[in-house]
Amino acid sequence: VQLQASGGGLVQAGGSLRLSCVASGSIFRFNTMGWYRQAPGKQRVLVATLGSGGSPNYADSVKGRFTISRDNAKNTVYLQMNSLKPEDTAVYYCTLIVASSEYWGQGTLVTVSS
Repeated sequence: VQLQASGGGLVQAGGSLRLSCVASGSIFRFNTMGWYRQAPGKQRVLVATLGSGGSPNYADSVKGRFTISRDNAKNTVYLQMNSLKPEDTAVYYCTLIVASSEYWGQGTLVTVSS
C-alpha cells in the first residue's frame, strides 16, 4: 500500500487549503483513512479520521474548521481546512488503517503565517 499526499503550502491566517491523499495497492474495502499532523518539536497527533461508511472523528482543535471526506471509488481522502491559524502549521500525514495494519504517506507541509 502506498499513500501520496498533496495540497500543502503557505497560506495566511484565516485562509484555506485542501489536502488530498490517494491510496494505491492492495486496499480492502473496509478501512479507515485520516490525517495526523506533527508540528516542529512536537509529537504527531490526530487531526481527523473517517471510516468507510462511518462518521468522522475530529480533534477538538479543528472541529468546526476542518472537514474530512473521502471518495471510496478513488481511494482518496481529503481534508478541507478553513479558518487556518498559525498553530495549524505542521507536516500533515495521511494514514490508512485496514485490519491490524497501518500505513502512512510521506507528509505534506502546511505553513500558516500570521
